[in-house]
Amino acid sequence: MNEQPFPATVSVIVPALNEADNLPHVFATLPAWIDEVILVDGDSTDDTVAVARRLRPDLRVVAQTRRGKGNALIEGAAAAKGDIIVMMDADGSTDGREIRSFVNALAAGADFAKGSRYAPGGGSDDLSPLRSLGNRALTVLTNLMYGTRYTDLCYGYNAFWARHLDALALDCDGFEIETLMNIRAARAGLVTREVPSHERCRIHGESNLHALRDGWRVLKTIFRERFRASTASPAEVALAK
Repeated sequence: MNEQPFPATVSVIVPALNEADNLPHVFATLPAWIDEVILVDGDSTDDTVAVARRLRPDLRVVAQTRRGKGNALIEGAAAAKGDIIVMMDADGSTDGREIRSFVNALAAGADFAKGSRYAPGGGSDDLSPLRSLGNRALTVLTNLMYGTRYTDLCYGYNAFWARHLDALALDCDGFEIETLMNIRAARAGLVTREVPSHERCRIHGESNLHALRDGWRVLKTIFRERFRASTASPAEVALAK
């Protein structure tokens, strides 16, 4: 059944860099009831944009002004018109059929729905022991420093009400974007619910993720946000502008 789960519009943001071979698999999983798909292209050198347009004639394409997944998601969110924004990957690791679970969590009262590979019902075919250990350590650190109860800090499948974009005040370019979102959602007092999600292996191509480099960026983000010079929350800063 593909009927809209509840009366709200849904925008799905898909950042992509040379993902032409993966997009047919990714787009095939998207529910028929979503209202718009925004492909944020990171200056692909393959047929990513052409393939995406062929698959979805109603597609909206946003060209990145800088590099990095964080910048792609920020620019996609700024262009989104839906009441709900869903962020997923273009490599086939995230399943569009799970979007219903994220939307249901928001419909039930959450402000922010974050995917978790460690929540009951979740899992991963892709996490190496090193990445899993690092993610768990960073998650524990974040929970201790921010009073959260997250089980999965570094996962890119997330959804939230678009009205909370100002509260999230996203402003980073790299893979640490998920960590920043989770921390700022907590600091802003947003009601967050974890949604079990099963991560699959990338279908084609190689990941742009580098465990040590990006893990270091995540660690710096955790401490930078905790020891910001201002005691104001991102939401308060945004409202003051």
